[in-house]
Amino acid sequence: MSRTVISEIRKNHIISMLKEGKRTDGRGPEDIRNISVETGVIESADGSAIVKYGSTEVIVGVKIIPGTPFGDTPGKGVLTTGAELIPMAHPLFESGPPGEDAIELARVVDRGIRESGMVDVEALCIETGKEVWMCFIDIYALNYDGNLFDATNLAAVSALKSAIVPAKQYGKGDNHPLPTRCIPISVTAAKIGNTLILDPNFDEEQISSARLTVTTDDDGNFRAMQKGGRGTITLDELTQCLDLALDKGKEIRKIIG
Repeated sequence: MSRTVISEIRKNHIISMLKEGKRTDGRGPEDIRNISVETGVIESADGSAIVKYGSTEVIVGVKIIPGTPFGDTPGKGVLTTGAELIPMAHPLFESGPPGEDAIELARVVDRGIRESGMVDVEALCIETGKEVWMCFIDIYALNYDGNLFDATNLAAVSALKSAIVPAKQYGKGDNHPLPTRCIPISVTAAKIGNTLILDPNFDEEQISSARLTVTTDDDGNFRAMQKGGRGTITLDELTQCLDLALDKGKEIRKIIG
């Protein structure tokens, strides 16, 4: 995400506390903030969810309509993910077309869902080469206090799990749940100095040198990974991130079943 200026006093305070294994919001380095998930929040959507990670809040809507498949995948449905970071969520965000931050957010969330095979796209085929279900995932940040990646991943996954294919509306049979096969969960670690912390808040995110988002599935497989920031992550730190992604992924997965 874009950066803003954090005062040296604030920065030094965060670093000083981390040396003692503490964070300014009372968490330990490997603790994540309180999470809440509510589905079915957009009446006009075919699936929706609103997620809070501490003060970070995102809403995701899913719309499913019939359309033409891509030429190279005639028997598979289509998944499309887009994100909007609006000024209401944070002063850093500007009105207008999606910027680099919004594009990166959408890509990271999309990759975790796509590479895990969460949605059975073959089951979305209506008639091979002619018609498939197209699933649009729309992301909106409502409040940004760090770690939009994990909050948005959870909101998108929850929205997809609750989604209903509106087949009856289009004369394609009975309505039925969107076919899903797993629950991909992303866990993001940020590096401040030589310390790795999970679920960074806004201030921590601003002073971190590197970020790593790891997405796992129900079976403990690593499905996607995205590094951010100009700093380096050592092999030992990578191993730590992978282990934490597995452990916290299981913990978060229990929230949405």
